Amino acid sequence: MMKLLGHKIELWAGLLLPEVSLSGMSELRFPEEKPLLRGQDTEMESADNFLSATDTDWKEHDIETPYGMLHVVIRGTPKGNRPVILTYHDVGLNHKLCFNTFFNYEDMQEITKHFVVCHVDAPGQQMGASQFPQGYQYPTMENLAGMLPSIMQHFGFQSVIGIGVGAGAYVLAKFALIFPELVEGLVLVNIDPNGKGWIDWAASKEELMNNTELVQNYRQQIGSCVNQSNLQLFWNMYNSRRDLEMNRPGTVPNAKTLRAPVMLVVGDNAPAEDSVVECNSKLDPTNTTFLKMADSGGLPQVTQVKACAGCVEISSV
Repeated sequence: MMKLLGHKIELWAGLLLPEVSLSGMSELRFPEEKPLLRGQDTEMESADNFLSATDTDWKEHDIETPYGMLHVVIRGTPKGNRPVILTYHDVGLNHKLCFNTFFNYEDMQEITKHFVVCHVDAPGQQMGASQFPQGYQYPTMENLAGMLPSIMQHFGFQSVIGIGVGAGAYVLAKFALIFPELVEGLVLVNIDPNGKGWIDWAASKEELMNNTELVQNYRQQIGSCVNQSNLQLFWNMYNSRRDLEMNRPGTVPNAKTLRAPVMLVVGDNAPAEDSVVECNSKLDPTNTTFLKMADSGGLPQVTQVKACAGCVEISSV
């Protein structure tokens, strides 16, 4: 159990199978759940479901930051000192493509009744975004992390529980390293802490074989919903990122790592699996949980939405 500012992320023991120990930390593996394949009656029956939602409950804002404008979408009003759930999407996606299926799931909707949810779109990645002019300098990954306090200040948010996928997980980890006092907890999906080129999730042969329609639907949505020139700028900046400067306490003098409780999530067929394991080796085992999800590939929040939503419950203590 991870305490988060008077709230908790509670693992549902009935859904988890204990497996092996990784550097003194228990790994939890989900039992196999049927992946979203051709012909199944799921939230992913149609590509339209990527974008369908109770959008009337969400309010869009463009927030000025020291590194440019940032598009955010918010639902709910701050309630006392409760943290805000803040999400950040992966390269090639935006908040709708990355998180709609997950947040539209009924269990997550029940959870989010009690919390403000703030979806952040990386600059120029939101639907309908104008193309950046020639010569535009895209914000660095450090700059992207540095934009988030402006959002919190604008809306009066005191702290956040961050949920990030891929590049978004990197941005939130960087944010937590720079502004630890603003972060109450992190859920990092497919994070790669290393400064090396990003591996396209669609390049996984197993995922292509098992989820052909899923991949094709996402390719179509990316082509029609994300400005390709802006996407290339984000992609290039992520490819030029630096290593996250963190080390497990006790391994090096003056080790710096994430102070907030962290839940690492990866699919067992995901290209990022080894990178997530390496990230775990850099974190404090006393407040880190590692979740490996069977047959979920590089998009566990989409292909295993029931398990992702059912494995955690954010509730008042």
